[in-house]
Amino acid sequence: MSLPPLVEPAAELSVDEVRRYSRHLIIPDVGMTGQKRLKNAKVLVVGAGGLGSPALLYLAAAGVGTLGIVDFDAVDESNLQRQIIHGVSDVGKPKAQSAKESIAEINPYVTVVLHTERLDSSNVMEIFGGYDLIVDGTDNFATRYLVNDACVLLHKPYVWGSIYRFDGQASVFWADYGPCYRCLYPEPPPPGMVPSCAEGGVLGVLCASVGSIQVNEAIKLITGIGDPLAGRLMIYDALEMSYRTVRVNKDPECAVCGKNPTVTALIDYDAFCGAVSDEAAEAAAGSTITATDLAGMLDRGEAIFLIDVREPNEYEIVSIPGATLIPKGQFLSGAALEKLPQDRRIVLHCKSGARSAECLAIVKNAGFSDAVHVGGGVLAWVSQVDPSLPSY
Repeated sequence: MSLPPLVEPAAELSVDEVRRYSRHLIIPDVGMTGQKRLKNAKVLVVGAGGLGSPALLYLAAAGVGTLGIVDFDAVDESNLQRQIIHGVSDVGKPKAQSAKESIAEINPYVTVVLHTERLDSSNVMEIFGGYDLIVDGTDNFATRYLVNDACVLLHKPYVWGSIYRFDGQASVFWADYGPCYRCLYPEPPPPGMVPSCAEGGVLGVLCASVGSIQVNEAIKLITGIGDPLAGRLMIYDALEMSYRTVRVNKDPECAVCGKNPTVTALIDYDAFCGAVSDEAAEAAAGSTITATDLAGMLDRGEAIFLIDVREPNEYEIVSIPGATLIPKGQFLSGAALEKLPQDRRIVLHCKSGARSAECLAIVKNAGFSDAVHVGGGVLAWVSQVDPSLPSY
């Protein structure tokens, strides 16, 4: 369905801006009026990572007058495989600042506003309040629900995107005209059920594919042209090179945008989504050791059985010496339990600690009461014990 333009046109374009945007101006659907709307628009991009990188670059190139960036992270070498707004010289620099410098190279007529704090329930309403449109490039469920609920309460549209390995999704959520994110996903998946990109990986170029679609939708919303993805979910399979769309209906019983909403104010989204299950959190309480604790155990020759619960391809990248690979799926199915020795203490680890905590709960329920897991996982081992090993 067509939607009204989000913003009024700016008063004018300068001669330099006319030259810069000439390829837009000669498109009848955009023209001078559409480009003036882009100039007058204020768009906030949440995250300057995989999706935020191409989105910010193309929004800037398109002539969006004000771009806000929310990101509190720093550029890491592992980001460069897909986060094209950053370069080698930016490693260690705040992502928001790195992105701002790249945008200045693309289009000096864009005003860039940095929000370098972590987005949460205490600041989201104030930050979002200054923008016409939100582009969501986050990779965790807690922030996605936070963005959605804030936009519904503020009556603002946002463009959502998601990527994982070879698969991408995108949609436009605007509760005033259609469904919101909760209409599609009323509840977050159980903790540990859906791996993040950091755990499962992502094809770098997929970020550009989905990020550019997000910008395309943003331009349509700002200028009031075309048929936005409101009420539709676009699904992209990069391996099959296929696109399809699925109709998403507004849920009259939606907790936030339905007829009788139960979520009328922001909530604790970390608790709502849960990084780990209650069982895992309970199991890890008092049964979490540090990477240096593990190193001491190994040096002293203690009778432990060290298990790596990651996937085989992760094990190939880096592993803790002496660890036996038993992927998490084998713990979920129960197949791993028959491989556990009774005469040694079970020590579990994964990449960062979440998956190993889930496995720890299973192991403890099976009677291995003295089992522990390594907080921070192999990443902590690399940073605290052996920095010569690669990180990912």
